[in-house]
This record gives sequence, C-alpha cells and structure tokens, in this order.
Amino acid sequence: MLATFQPLLDAAQGLDLSDPKAARETLQQRFDPTGPAAKALNQALIGLLEEGKICENGEMPVRWGRVTKATPESGDHSIDVVLMNGPGPRHRHPNGEIDYCIAMDGEPTFDGQPAGWVVFGPDSVHIPTVAGGTMLIVYLLPQGAMEFLKS
Repeated sequence: MLATFQPLLDAAQGLDLSDPKAARETLQQRFDPTGPAAKALNQALIGLLEEGKICENGEMPVRWGRVTKATPESGDHSIDVVLMNGPGPRHRHPNGEIDYCIAMDGEPTFDGQPAGWVVFGPDSVHIPTVAGGTMLIVYLLPQGAMEFLKS
C-alpha cells in the first residue's frame, strides 16, 4: 500500500517547511493536485477508503488510520490518512506538517484552505478543522513528529 503514497512522498522529499507558502508552491509544481496523476491518486485513495484499508479508526467528524511510521522507505515521514467533516484534536508540529487534501463532498476547506496542498511550519499549533463538506487528508509528518495538546 505504501506505493500508492509514493507520488506524495516524492513531492515532499527535501522540502523546507520553514516557509509554508513557498513549500506549498513547490509541492504544487512537483505534484499538481488538479492534474491527471492527482486524479488517479485520488481515485486510488478513495478506493482504499471504500475497502476499509485507510481511516479505519474513530467515527465522524474524524476517522483516521496510520499507513506507516516514519521509515527510510517513507522518506522519513509518517503517513496518516484522515476523513474529516469537523474539528480534530489540537496538536503541535515540531517539524511541520504536509497535507494533501481531497474534497469528498461539498466545498470543504481545511483550516480555511481549499483542497490541494496545505503546509504548516515547524512548531505550528492548530485545531485541524474541515468546514463546508468532507475531506480525505493525507498527513505527512517529518520524522513522525506530532504532539497532542490539551484544548
């Protein structure tokens, strides 16, 4: 299953997250979320969701699942996939976070940003929130680093 995520891992390889806007622009150049490769990936991810192979834990507004811990094979990123239509738990990204967001229904936004790439810099904190619909989100965490915080 890791091979399904390879285009995202390739796009994230060596990315400097200290400037989230520049990192997002680089990701869009490396893997266009509106291009044919993205459409094929989106269909593959939706297929995994329908088969119960991802997002197998929890219940809405947040269903989640871990694909892999950070390993050399995953470019030292952990991969989690989340299906959301509301807020999730408050957390901190010690090394930043790279999100690939797919609109499932409605006109969803993730923390106010539309479907596609969303980037959070090192030491950022947020309550991840999807509004206006449902999103399938692939979370890539450098070194798998994330710290859950009390709200």
